[in-house]
Amino acid sequence: MSSQFGLLKARRFGPFFATQFLGAFNDNLFKNALVVLLTFQAASWTAIRPEVLTNIAAGTFILPFFLFSATAGQLADKYDKARLARLVKLLEVLIMGLALLGFAIHSLPILFAALFLLGLHSTLFGPVKYAILPQHLRESELVGGNALVEAGTFVAILIGTLAGGLLAGAAHQPTWVAIAGLLIAVLGYLCSRGIPAAAAPAPELVVSLNPISETWRNVGFARQNRTVFLSILGISWFWLYGALFLAQFPAYARFVLGGDETSVTLLLAVFTVGIGVGSLLCERLSAGQVEIGLVPFGSIGLTLFGIDIAFASPTLLPPGAPLSLSGLLALAGTWRVLLDLFALGLFGGFFIVPLYALIQLRSPVDQRARIIAANNILNALFMVVGSLAAAGLLGDGLTIPALFGVAALCNAAVAVYIYSLVPEFMLRFVAWLLIHSFYRLRQSGIGNIPEEGPAVLICNHVSFVDPLVIAAASRRPIRFVMDHRIHRLPLIGFVFRHMRAIPIAPAREDAAMMEAAFEEVAQALAAGELVAIFPEGRITDTGELYPFRPGVQRIVGRTPVPVIPMALQGLWGSFFSRKDGPAMSRPLRRGIFSRIALTVGTPVAPAAATPENLQQIVAGLRGDWR
Repeated sequence: MSSQFGLLKARRFGPFFATQFLGAFNDNLFKNALVVLLTFQAASWTAIRPEVLTNIAAGTFILPFFLFSATAGQLADKYDKARLARLVKLLEVLIMGLALLGFAIHSLPILFAALFLLGLHSTLFGPVKYAILPQHLRESELVGGNALVEAGTFVAILIGTLAGGLLAGAAHQPTWVAIAGLLIAVLGYLCSRGIPAAAAPAPELVVSLNPISETWRNVGFARQNRTVFLSILGISWFWLYGALFLAQFPAYARFVLGGDETSVTLLLAVFTVGIGVGSLLCERLSAGQVEIGLVPFGSIGLTLFGIDIAFASPTLLPPGAPLSLSGLLALAGTWRVLLDLFALGLFGGFFIVPLYALIQLRSPVDQRARIIAANNILNALFMVVGSLAAAGLLGDGLTIPALFGVAALCNAAVAVYIYSLVPEFMLRFVAWLLIHSFYRLRQSGIGNIPEEGPAVLICNHVSFVDPLVIAAASRRPIRFVMDHRIHRLPLIGFVFRHMRAIPIAPAREDAAMMEAAFEEVAQALAAGELVAIFPEGRITDTGELYPFRPGVQRIVGRTPVPVIPMALQGLWGSFFSRKDGPAMSRPLRRGIFSRIALTVGTPVAPAAATPENLQQIVAGLRGDWR
């Protein structure tokens, strides 16, 4: 993880990280301090019941996300984001000054006004927070940067919540809450001054203040790219799912586990640490690239451990409840619950970090901040709907553990729906799982695959999983041309069909299919896609290269594009190869975690893409390691 932590020392990331960390910390310090004061000292402020006040406070903070997210997205696209960050931090200083006044004159309306404005502060900073990362980070750093931001945000939420509760409970004068918030806001502003300039992508944009029309327009921008929009829905679902769990922690700790007030902090801390660890592990597991294959992995964990916590929860209160923290930890069942909560956070990190990075990467530069604003709006909407649904189910007599189980089953249904609409997520997961369970893949020259534009990739053909290994290494989707018989296989063929593989047959078997394949290849290249072909035309059963066929020469003769030679090494003799007989007939023939490699050569000009030349290049890339 050294590379992602190294970003903290870089001026293009460190000041921004400190700014957003302090902002999240301050939001939660003030919000939780106010909730604690309203819960335990409500009588000195108002005649309204404490439980009503706390819900009003939650609604007051989230309301600006609905009202101003669209405007915030426009501002972040129109103006320099570093300058906007500094202005937002100045606003935070003024807000905490207002909060100080509210505490000083004992005015609840002023304090709620400050809470509303803090929500506005977060709303304005949201599009800046995520849209600035692709401007200051390289693509290979995007996952690590997002991981640090997500981990830092949740740690800031945890520390801010704890600090707010402690200040509200320990301070004789609540003005100390605002004084602490004011100091943090000033520190945040000073950090923001170190953020490098981030040029406006759409300076000619005319800002509209109509929240309804602009919200709809922003959602429309997001819907232009199906993968981006479904990623936003996935993130919004995660916030619904996570918020549902977090909202139940106080009642779950008291009435299910039988703990005292400190047990709520324990649950929050374990869940938060899980998210932080999961977020930071994303960069290691994705090898520095935006690996959306981790998203299905995350959703599987969110489902399984959500169900398990429902079964792990005690059905009866333990004797002597409420228990102290040490008494609660002395119960064996508590550790299973804590493990489930940590795993929920861990897999939540796997789920959410690649989705944020994918949105940043695939959104148009001049619309990125507005698309992120649409994401913030939908996040807030989903959290509100989730809270109302949870309140309704609990009001109808559903227990909290049963609510967790229902939410986990809903998570599975949502995941299946999203992955059926965009198979790319599940396909990347299959490829990622393959090279992290059966193999250890070493990549060389992967940067020779162009980041955009059409190209033909060629490679030696050693096993049935060659396309999956190549797809796992490539940052871009690839259309593979493959034998029609492999394309029709029950299991592997299903995966390849969803990868939009192009089936081909020899002319002597089906001339019409062969012509249709070449036509589809030409259309894919014209659309700027990557197309991969195995020029041998078959999987080797000797371990050596078969003569290359002239198909590549025909392809680039019609559509002149670069040809990228590649070589797979180490797959000969594996379970999926044809060494010593049919493939997939001898499980674990070479054990697990065997080393393989993919070496990518420099592009070859179309005129030089003769079968003989390409075979010589691929043989040189492969060397003696088969």
